[in-house]
Amino acid sequence: MSGNGYKRIVAKFGTSLLTGGTEQLDLKVMSGLVAQVAQLRRDGKEVVIVTSGAIAAGRQKLGISREERREKEHKGLPFKQVLAAVGQSHLMQTYEQLFKWYNLTVAQALLTKADLADRSGYLNARNTLLALIEMGVIAIINENDVVAIDEIETAKFGDNDNLSATVANLIDADLLVLLTNIDGLYTSDPRKNAAARLIPRVEKIDAELERLVSGATDGLGTGGMATKLEAARLATSSGITMVIANGYKTDILTSLAAGQMEGTLFVPQVSHREAKKRWLLCGLTCKGQVTIDKGALNALINQNRSLLPAGIAAVSGDFQRGDIVDIFDQSGNHVGSGIINYGAADLVKIKGIRSDKIAEVLGYEYGAEAIHRNNMVAG
Repeated sequence: MSGNGYKRIVAKFGTSLLTGGTEQLDLKVMSGLVAQVAQLRRDGKEVVIVTSGAIAAGRQKLGISREERREKEHKGLPFKQVLAAVGQSHLMQTYEQLFKWYNLTVAQALLTKADLADRSGYLNARNTLLALIEMGVIAIINENDVVAIDEIETAKFGDNDNLSATVANLIDADLLVLLTNIDGLYTSDPRKNAAARLIPRVEKIDAELERLVSGATDGLGTGGMATKLEAARLATSSGITMVIANGYKTDILTSLAAGQMEGTLFVPQVSHREAKKRWLLCGLTCKGQVTIDKGALNALINQNRSLLPAGIAAVSGDFQRGDIVDIFDQSGNHVGSGIINYGAADLVKIKGIRSDKIAEVLGYEYGAEAIHRNNMVAG
């Protein structure tokens, strides 16, 4: 965290928060959250939203109660997916109209685990989200419930808590905020036990904490504290600070982004750079190497620039697009590692040429960079 708080923030808005505990979207709550995101943008922060609420929005649009939905699902109809399909557009339209008041553009991204398990899918999602951030667009992400059906468990994140932690890791966020309808993690369910105490800070997720959460009953079940603890484990092991807080509190998101203590804070287990470096520089993950010329070396080391095909002198290994490769200078010194945008066969064809010639040589292109600066770490 810098002196001005956190720079890149992923904010997850839960269904219970967005509906105000009702059967439909609560525009007052949503407008308050949007106003805070707009303020963060004015403050120079970068914000990505992971949102729930599509199924609730679908129920609202079709005028169907929860009981009716359960009855239809009991008959074998994929009604959750139907509601998500109907509600997703309504949810996005609501966000779009609210952000329009602040002259902010939104973009929708629907993701599944399968999208990110594939090398190219992971790289495409990362590059797209980072490009949206650079352009000042508010990316609004949800799980693609229409295709990530319950029967395909491996394709599902299962909840937007885990999705938000995955997204935070994907874009190298500094802070992940899970906004819900309670103040944070308690020693027991505060709605059932008046003696329950808020846990303001978690240094490490240990067996005792896991037992505490597993013993909690719902509102702290599915989509509750158990999944939030899973999200915290992923985020903190990636060097990301995570906070669970009450989304109904005034200016809660802007306060947290400024570094103020609210709710329950989960402390990162490694530094942000250590987490990324550990992943990118791990010798077991590297599939090949590229050798760069002096001009590219200067651009990478001294100017924090991306690696362009023009600066590549040699290619070694049988790697694919989305693999991690090592970067060497012409003296044989290891200067870094990164996620490659082109496979080895393509890179051999385009090494040493200008980026505007890539499509002419290959017949297609995946961007001007061989390795984008956001996907690279110096070694």
